[in-house]
Amino acid sequence: MKTRVLLVDDELQFVNALSERLTIRNYEIATSLNGEDALEKIKQYNYDVVILDVAMPGTDGIDVLREIKKLKPLTEVIMLTGHGTMETAIEGMKRGAFDFLMKPCDTEELDTKIKKAFARKDEHEERIRTAMVSASISSPRSVLEDD
Repeated sequence: MKTRVLLVDDELQFVNALSERLTIRNYEIATSLNGEDALEKIKQYNYDVVILDVAMPGTDGIDVLREIKKLKPLTEVIMLTGHGTMETAIEGMKRGAFDFLMKPCDTEELDTKIKKAFARKDEHEERIRTAMVSASISSPRSVLEDD
């Protein structure tokens, strides 16, 4: 199964170029040019990783990150930042972003971060599945025990 990635940035040429590079690397890519549209897509679909620009008109990256973590807490977010928004990217890390990269980003480095973010999401989901199975399976002795 391909890793499902949502790429969110207000620069159309950047989105198109990066989308093409990531598709070649066998990711399932969806794109969004603003935060509002990205949040609608996240409500409708389960992405593994969101690549999110910090500085966008309208709803900025930090606000979008906050909403992503409310809607889909296990979705990992990689923040993209320009030179003037480094502090904002660090704020994003404090609010649950997996990592951040400076724009323009190296595709190989982004590929590595996406793989690590997906691995962390997968690990969290596996722990949840294991906990749910453990909670639903009780020992035969538990039937005999009084509450």
